[in-house]
Amino acid sequence: MTETTGSRVLYVLACGSPVTRDVGRLVDSGQRDGWDVCVILTPDGTKFTDVPALTRQTGHPVRSTYKNPGDPDVLPDADAMIVCPATVNTINKWAAGIADTLALGLLVEGLGKGLPIVAMPFTNAAMAAHPAFRESIARLRDWDVTVLFGDHVMPLHPPGMGERHLESFPWEMAVTALRSRFSVSGQLG
Repeated sequence: MTETTGSRVLYVLACGSPVTRDVGRLVDSGQRDGWDVCVILTPDGTKFTDVPALTRQTGHPVRSTYKNPGDPDVLPDADAMIVCPATVNTINKWAAGIADTLALGLLVEGLGKGLPIVAMPFTNAAMAAHPAFRESIARLRDWDVTVLFGDHVMPLHPPGMGERHLESFPWEMAVTALRSRFSVSGQLG
């Protein structure tokens, strides 16, 4: 548990995707599960969200860029992370160890710290078919990241049709997967 808040801290990292408009649903789910939720957006993720509303919802600033040298950290340290929705770009860069955004830097560091991490990609069938994406998912799973991807999570859609599937995005599944990780490992109750 994080000492500064006395509760479990969950970083929700959301990427540039139309489904990110509803990331507040994931925040609600995490909060109902007892997490102190902080939101970190990729730079493109900010285009799809109401940052002031997320700040009010979480009680924390929403971050999307690295802080300046010497500036204090404004978020408590994470005990776990969910990257949802995760784009093909983020999955591939993360698996390659690229940390060119705050969200990726936190994911690379979180993996190195051994934090429980759940990733739930949202993409179309054509992008998901790229061999690098499939290899990146396999690599992340090998590194003990819970990757929720496949028809059992959400069937892939044709390019240009993502907007039709936003309402059916299974936000709760990410928190359920995180809860399962803790019940299996015995961490954080």
